[in-house]
Amino acid sequence: MYAKITALTILSLVMFCLTGCFSSNPEDIAAFIKPQQADVTSENYILQPPDEIQILCSKVPELHEQIQQIRPDGKISFEAVGEIEAAGKTPVQLANSIRAKILELYKLSGENPIDVRITVFRSKSVYVLGQVGTPGPYPYTGRDTVLSLLSQAGPTVLAWAGRIQIIRPSNEENGDPKIFEIDYDRMIAHGDASKNVLLEEGDIIYVPPTILAAVAMKIEEFVRPIGSAFSTVNIIYGTPRRAIE
Repeated sequence: MYAKITALTILSLVMFCLTGCFSSNPEDIAAFIKPQQADVTSENYILQPPDEIQILCSKVPELHEQIQQIRPDGKISFEAVGEIEAAGKTPVQLANSIRAKILELYKLSGENPIDVRITVFRSKSVYVLGQVGTPGPYPYTGRDTVLSLLSQAGPTVLAWAGRIQIIRPSNEENGDPKIFEIDYDRMIAHGDASKNVLLEEGDIIYVPPTILAAVAMKIEEFVRPIGSAFSTVNIIYGTPRRAIE
């Protein structure tokens, strides 16, 4: 009888928790844009520490193919031209700043004699959490989609793939987050890209557990302390038979 009551209590708790997880609104997808509706490149990416960039300028050998990590003070530096402010600029804007410095020392021809490429994205993140093989932050590149991030994170067998939450936290103090759901199985099995939106910095993909998985987790959470307590008692009071003999 006690076991039955406990099981019902745990199930009720799990259902309550799951209800809280699914506070999505289908209309919230309007806050997101789709890859085909945007220029999905890194040209508009705003550089910040500790992003890593590479300078391409074949006419200035001492700069060509140099790799620089943006320092905590937001600058990069070269022996020939000194320090240059990089943080807060796009790659194109930084290339123009470097060009202005270089023109004081060299003659450069052509419309774009200097190219700045991002080699490692480090300053911004999107997040994949819940029942995935590799949860945690992922570098935000400016062209990350729901499908690309889920493919990397890998939903597990415990994942409720039909109710994955896409969350955009509000930047306003009392603002509401934008949340909608996707069916990952339908997305990959039927090629349904209607909800494969483009993510922004700080977006969260939450992969919830299935009801059975959630119940199992709650039971384990409930039972584990009891098992640990019995183990402690056995260690303190238990005496091996061989020692008695």
